[in-house]
Amino acid sequence: MDFNLDDGLIDGVKAMTRFMRMALSDPDIAKVPIMVDSSKFSVIEAGLQNSQGKCIVNSISLKGGEAEFREHAAKVLQYGAAVIVMAFDEEGQAATADAKVRICKRAYKILTEECMFPPQDIIFDLNILTIATGLPEHDNYAVNFIEACKVLKADCPGCHISGGLSNLSFGFRGLTDLREQMHSSFLYHAI
Repeated sequence: MDFNLDDGLIDGVKAMTRFMRMALSDPDIAKVPIMVDSSKFSVIEAGLQNSQGKCIVNSISLKGGEAEFREHAAKVLQYGAAVIVMAFDEEGQAATADAKVRICKRAYKILTEECMFPPQDIIFDLNILTIATGLPEHDNYAVNFIEACKVLKADCPGCHISGGLSNLSFGFRGLTDLREQMHSSFLYHAI
């Protein structure tokens, strides 16, 4: 279950704390895996402080630099959670296969060698980006994702990969049949 508290909140920390306590008091909710999701790390930490069992943090990245990344990773590890690492760094979002691999290998090295993070608790979100936008530089985005997955699975043992498949066909909102066909084709080639 994904708990995302971001939009429109005056005090996200208080809201996350209250919401997690209320939601997790329900036995049916308390026994399912929880993803704590926010763009503000203080809100993520409030979610971790008020949950039970192993959570997944969505997400951390190198966007704010290595010092902030290490700090966030150490806190996630302290709470025993797994972590989604976005393929972002100080230069922005990774679009090419090479950039995705470079950023994620850098994050993997920091997490496993410096922070002593268990590799099986690392999930790389390699950003499946939108194709067929009319811009030639976007034409290879699906292939870039698949190529980066192959390299990272070989070079970062134990890690997992995720990606938002709906992003692939984002330019075709409202054309459900076409989007489903695009997703099916992508998954066929990814497998």
